[in-house]
Amino acid sequence: MAKNATKKTKKQQSGGTPATVALTSAGTPFTLHAYDHDPASPSYGEEAAEALGVSPERVFKTLVADVDGALTVAVVPVAGQLDLKALASAVGGKRATMADPAAAERTTGYVRGGISPLGQRKRLPTVLDSSAAAHETICVSAGRRGLEVELSPTDLATLTSATLAPIGRA
Repeated sequence: MAKNATKKTKKQQSGGTPATVALTSAGTPFTLHAYDHDPASPSYGEEAAEALGVSPERVFKTLVADVDGALTVAVVPVAGQLDLKALASAVGGKRATMADPAAAERTTGYVRGGISPLGQRKRLPTVLDSSAAAHETICVSAGRRGLEVELSPTDLATLTSATLAPIGRA
């Protein structure tokens, strides 16, 4: 079920996630997609793609990594994996590892499986996989499990000050 969030009133916005509030405040067009999340699902992203009937190449997962001691956000297609060396290189670092899940949740303000690149508690350096540019719109978490936001990759990159780089691999 999709809703065009640009038509929400201010009262309705207050009930949104930090991601949808940030999008609405910026005046960025987006479509909200909700689905019933299955807690037993082994992959949040693949579950979202299937539930929404969207190609996994257009659904992007938000991962938090530690690059030389600094938390960094990586946004890659759910159809692939994050290339940690490529991420480190994209931000001028030497070494990247996946961040501690508790640190990622505490820093972003979101729970694992619902981390959005938008509306995070602390703005982190963000890298968007360059494959996103091949699509008119992509889907990313809207800030909770079972809720995705569809928007243009250009708008996502602008709002997060993201660098576009080839950080995903099949």
